[in-house]
Amino acid sequence: MEKIQTGTGKKLKSVSYAKWGYIFIAPFFIAYIIFTLVPQLLTVYNSFFETYRIGLQQVGPNFVGLGNYKALFQPDANGTILIFKYALNTMILWIAGAVPQFVIAMLLALFFTSTRLNIKGQSFFKTVIYMPNLIMAAAFSMLFYTLFSRVGPIQALLENWGVIDHTFDFFAIRVSVRGMIALMNFLMWFGNTTIVLMAGIMGIDQSLFESATIDGANSVQVFFKVTMPLLMPIFVYCLITAMIGGIQMFDVPQVLSKGDGVPNGTTRTLVMYLNGYLKTRNLGMSGAISVIMFIITGGLGAIVYKMLSAPYKDQTRKHRERKGNVL
Repeated sequence: MEKIQTGTGKKLKSVSYAKWGYIFIAPFFIAYIIFTLVPQLLTVYNSFFETYRIGLQQVGPNFVGLGNYKALFQPDANGTILIFKYALNTMILWIAGAVPQFVIAMLLALFFTSTRLNIKGQSFFKTVIYMPNLIMAAAFSMLFYTLFSRVGPIQALLENWGVIDHTFDFFAIRVSVRGMIALMNFLMWFGNTTIVLMAGIMGIDQSLFESATIDGANSVQVFFKVTMPLLMPIFVYCLITAMIGGIQMFDVPQVLSKGDGVPNGTTRTLVMYLNGYLKTRNLGMSGAISVIMFIITGGLGAIVYKMLSAPYKDQTRKHRERKGNVL
């Protein structure tokens, strides 16, 4: 309850509703602090300690400083620094799935939002392309494992056609396994990306497209000069969220390779590497990997945002300067 002084000297009582805003947003912050912020801080804290379990014996926690981080960058018996190897695997798997994902999603978004084509039944097509996103990644992986296993229908069909023989194994070839993982990631996420890009394109003023067409611009020029600059904030959002999901890739390669990263660890990702330490309750090493992944995600996200947003910000600044000069 607040009192307001009027010009006549009388005080009127008014009700303040500002507190209700804080009450409504409080559950989010409470849940975030308990279930996200505190575990994150504990992860960073545990990364400086040696704590693991051997059988029933618990070792630690013993403070080792940066010892866990140094151990991650030590080469193994074969001279391979595993965290670099698995980071490279993660990047290859993500790029192989993300490039066709964004290309197909952009083409479909332009196709469905084109006023010239005026596609009928858009609701149906939106539902169809989004449906793979509703399937659990584990179920998708089991489906592909069944299809391409030695006793699966793909193997039997190719053998009947004489393309391969019974000694062929899809899961023993690096390219085929990585291709399956990339294909699954593409199928699961291109629909979601398409719908987000469609929403961004539909938010652009249609008069801009009409003006560009009247001025003689073709479809390619309209896309690069009108659509893409105005769609850049949405595109950056999709790219950064896809990149974060790619760095955290786990379920598809985990199920498809049964956690072994076959063949020869070429499909093992950073999170699979992290999961290996969690099985032995090695909280120190797993915490160090989590911190490194956080740094990689933040660094790459900042770089991508700065590189792709710079032209958009420059155009916005120039537009404001021209508008200011006109005024």
